[in-house]
Amino acid sequence: MSDLQSLKLAADTVRLLSADGVQKAKSGHPGMPMGMADLAFILWYRFLRHNPKNPEWLGRDRFVLSAGHGSMLIYSLLHLFGYGLTMEDLQNFRQWGSLTPGHPEYGHTKGVEVTTGPLGTGFASAVGMAVAARHFAAVTGLDQTGLLNGKIYVIAGDGCMMEGITHEAASFAGHLRLDNLVVFYDDNNISIEGSTGLAFTEKVTDRFKAYGWRVLEISDANDAAQVLKGLEDVRISDGRPTLVDCRTVIGFGSPSKAGSAKSHGEPLGVDDLAATKTALGFPPDSFYIPAEVREMVDARVAELEADAAEWDAAFQKFIEANPEKASLISDLLSRKVPENILESLLAAVPADKPAATRASSGAVLQKAAELVPALCGGAADLAPSTKTEVKNGGDFSADNYAGRNLHFGVRELAMSVIANGMSVYGGHIPYTSTFFVFSDFMKPGIRLAALQKIRSIYVFTHDSFYVGEDGPTHQPVEQLVMLRSIPGMTVIRPAEAHEVAHAWAYALQSKTPVALVLTRQDLAPFDAASAAKIDLKKGAYVLSEDPAYDTILIATGSEVGTALGAAHILREKGWRIRVVSMPSREIFFAQDSAVRDAILPPACEKRVTIEAASTFGWERFAGDKGLCIGLDHFGSSAPYKVLAEKFGFTPEAVADKISRHFA
Repeated sequence: MSDLQSLKLAADTVRLLSADGVQKAKSGHPGMPMGMADLAFILWYRFLRHNPKNPEWLGRDRFVLSAGHGSMLIYSLLHLFGYGLTMEDLQNFRQWGSLTPGHPEYGHTKGVEVTTGPLGTGFASAVGMAVAARHFAAVTGLDQTGLLNGKIYVIAGDGCMMEGITHEAASFAGHLRLDNLVVFYDDNNISIEGSTGLAFTEKVTDRFKAYGWRVLEISDANDAAQVLKGLEDVRISDGRPTLVDCRTVIGFGSPSKAGSAKSHGEPLGVDDLAATKTALGFPPDSFYIPAEVREMVDARVAELEADAAEWDAAFQKFIEANPEKASLISDLLSRKVPENILESLLAAVPADKPAATRASSGAVLQKAAELVPALCGGAADLAPSTKTEVKNGGDFSADNYAGRNLHFGVRELAMSVIANGMSVYGGHIPYTSTFFVFSDFMKPGIRLAALQKIRSIYVFTHDSFYVGEDGPTHQPVEQLVMLRSIPGMTVIRPAEAHEVAHAWAYALQSKTPVALVLTRQDLAPFDAASAAKIDLKKGAYVLSEDPAYDTILIATGSEVGTALGAAHILREKGWRIRVVSMPSREIFFAQDSAVRDAILPPACEKRVTIEAASTFGWERFAGDKGLCIGLDHFGSSAPYKVLAEKFGFTPEAVADKISRHFA
């Protein structure tokens, strides 16, 4: 059997494994895996640098299935190449508890580099991986060795190309000349509703040329010879990211459904699947793998293992010859954070005068960047306002991949998902930043970060109506509710400078995503006694209280100062009050009941919550008899002190509301 015949047989095996998995599940997308089987198999077999025996091998290329609905494609490849997916796993596609869920999930299935499915997010994640690879190599000196000259390979489809996130991420990648990024565009002209011509007639290749990408073409990506030639061309970089326009037939091999939307999002059907196997020269058996295919892949895996061992030896020589670089590499890969990080950050807090928590955060960030080499990131064209530039950190650019400050431009959606790619690549704790109201643009990426349980820090500033003159379009109201509703997300809204240091220390040590929500306006710092009471690891703590108190005021962020002011007014009238600062509801909920009850005793039913945002969810704390003070309407354009008065967020107004409610 010739080389081309062997490759075709193996590609047909991938085709039919994919179709069988979808058919058995009676659910899924067989068309894309069948159409891209030739390219995917040849890439994995002949060109992809990987080590199935060590899926997390540092020297590997990355493969991202942005068209994640075609997940049986990657599962079939992972099975063939020995990543630990068994035949039973393939047969349990989309079933409860299986390692083959409907879309690829990071941390769930070995060999899956990032969670994909929401179209375009795999593409943007791959851009983040390409950024991380370039940065890691540059700061460690590995870029001079050839040891980290791998590629980030992506398969994306028409749906990915339609989604806006791809436009943002592709523009960013072209600007940075990320030539380690290769995207194979499955150009099959079919989407769920039918021909892509129903809604999509632009010339994608011209768009990518305008972004600064190199564009190649494989006119028939269902032909092994053309695929081989195309992949050889891809290996030779010209200093730009590469888009390969792969003309394919969706559902290739099916006598009746090839080229049809019928093969996109539903099983082929028993009869058509049988006819497809006959047409491809396969027996009728389900999940059949020819012995020749097993043998050729096993032999290739042995070669890949040997190549990895050779790489490991060269890497070890570099480590031994460069002890300082070796130490840095270790710190990056472990994302090392000093044990005394909180004490160090507290020492960096400027707490001698009122300051916006965004400004306090900016000061803390400088110290954090000094102590945590894995920390890097940037803002959506707002670093001067969000205070998120690392001084003397350098700008990450096509001319300086060692820079720590990323300029994402006004691309919040892509920024959020690019950060995910940086995180899953390893060696980085990424942070991203914008005005809090624009977290709406970042929601899909934040959700995916939480779903993947990865490290990512979001620095959101201008956190309430106190933004002032910019008006309701820029004044967050419901965004805290949105963030808090995401499972696995931790939201911290610090009250002043010391709490900011605690918040950053928590975020740096967290293994899951954390949002820091910060003010534009100045806030008075706690005195030393109050600062010593901060206990952010519990999510809430008692800041001030009277003996035999019978009323609890619970506040976050800038409203902690308001609560203290209101408590002072009420105390002069004979009220006995406990004031609780609650910087993070999520951390508080994670405590056991004894801890929660000690801070908010159930017997005390006179409770007030105060937050300059939607009151949604606060009834859980206030109870049936309590009072939730917030903003359940949009803001307005005026100086922030005027808005505080008009919206009833002065200590006097809050004290009056409390008095009237409990009268």
